[in-house]
Amino acid sequence: MSEKPKLTPRERMAIDRYAMPERAPDVRAKDFEEVNLGYTHLLAAAEAERCLQCKNPVCIDGCPVRVNIPRFLDLVTQGDLRGAAESLLDDNALPCVTGRVCPQETQCEGKCLRGIKGKPVAIGALERYVADWAMQHADELPHAVHAPSGRRVAIVGSGPAGLTAAGELVKSGHQVTIFEAFHAPGGVLIYGIPEFRLPKDIVQAEVDRLQAAGVEIEVNAIIGKTWTLRELRARYDAVFLAVGAGLPVFMGVPGENLKGVYSANEYLTRVNLMGAFREGADTPVLHGHRVAVVGGGNVAIDAVRTARRLGADEAIIVYRRGHEELPARAEEVHHAEQEGIRFEFQAAPVEVLGDEGGWVKGLRCVRMALGEPDESGRARPEPIPGSEFDIACEMVVVAIGTRSNPLLTRSEPDLALNKWGYIVIDEEGMTSLPGVFAGGDIVRGAATVILAMGDGKRAAHAIGRYLDRVAELTATAAGTTPGTAPNPAAPPARA
Repeated sequence: MSEKPKLTPRERMAIDRYAMPERAPDVRAKDFEEVNLGYTHLLAAAEAERCLQCKNPVCIDGCPVRVNIPRFLDLVTQGDLRGAAESLLDDNALPCVTGRVCPQETQCEGKCLRGIKGKPVAIGALERYVADWAMQHADELPHAVHAPSGRRVAIVGSGPAGLTAAGELVKSGHQVTIFEAFHAPGGVLIYGIPEFRLPKDIVQAEVDRLQAAGVEIEVNAIIGKTWTLRELRARYDAVFLAVGAGLPVFMGVPGENLKGVYSANEYLTRVNLMGAFREGADTPVLHGHRVAVVGGGNVAIDAVRTARRLGADEAIIVYRRGHEELPARAEEVHHAEQEGIRFEFQAAPVEVLGDEGGWVKGLRCVRMALGEPDESGRARPEPIPGSEFDIACEMVVVAIGTRSNPLLTRSEPDLALNKWGYIVIDEEGMTSLPGVFAGGDIVRGAATVILAMGDGKRAAHAIGRYLDRVAELTATAAGTTPGTAPNPAAPPARA
């Protein structure tokens, strides 16, 4: 293929950013089909030309998994989609996912030098385009065969951190087995993020690709119950804990135990993982005409847009700060506004109101004044005395955060935790148990998919270094050269 002449920086700067096509709000708000439609080839090629191919590409520094962004964008401009796909897949284990749900505007795009004098390159949309091309042309891409290392690694949790670590570890020839508590792999990608943002067949395709590369997945395997962590560690050369932080946090206000109050975790799991949005589904979920969702993060926006699609005439976000302080992605907030979501800003619930039958009939709130910034950098909300008001609703969904689930951690008393119940790790990502590593939300607290993926990638490399050190020490003690003899232990027998 002859190389296409490159544009000058001035010519690149003259190109305006191309918006990604999306479905009409009045249509999409009634179903669970994906909102964004993705770039066409022409749009992708034109947008990729906007990249200045900086000598010091700071966009890479903004990416938690350090995708070589200029490289794959340059290949797109040359029409070499196979090369672009190979480059992207080499850096990112889940590009179809990150191209859809990653907050690029505050990460890679937030550092793009084009953003200083205009709009940054649409890196996320281009990542999605290349990743989708790779998924649709999987048979055209090479399938690397890695020499077996003879080492076996167990990963607990098949969310973004666990899947990313698995993808990196198999590249080194390690035998990798993921243990997933649910009946399907994907973690938060399948139970937390709605179909209209991240279709489940996309997640499954990413999982299928990892399995084709050699990753094994055991579902319905609860570590801490089905098997203990000690049993797992005894059978594997290393373990990576990536169980997330899925225990919901509630408001602690009167009436929170009324019928019609959901945690966002339960609500979204019923709809996403268990398919309650499908007609005739076995899993029940309430359908309120008026639904109030408490919170302002991505989970809250996902929940309120889900309620709208399940038939709510009025779906309301109740958030104690203002629009500018919303932690949710700007794109998702914009989509919610287009779909008719009502926002009650500077309001905090003080009581869930119920009827004589014990069902929700409303949410009593108090108005908040915004003061000086707190430790998060956002304005600190303070209640205004005498400002109480009621929001009529039949359902309340609480989406104010999550914390660590103690099922695994309390089963292993020697596993060091911090005061919030999250796992403590050293600079290499290892826990207080030798050979046991951890990453993602179970270490850092609730965060984004891409931050968990970054943890998984770093942990995989740290595990590789650890296994090499163990092999060297073992060989030194035996007076031999480090080899690749496999661990003879069999996987644990299910209890």
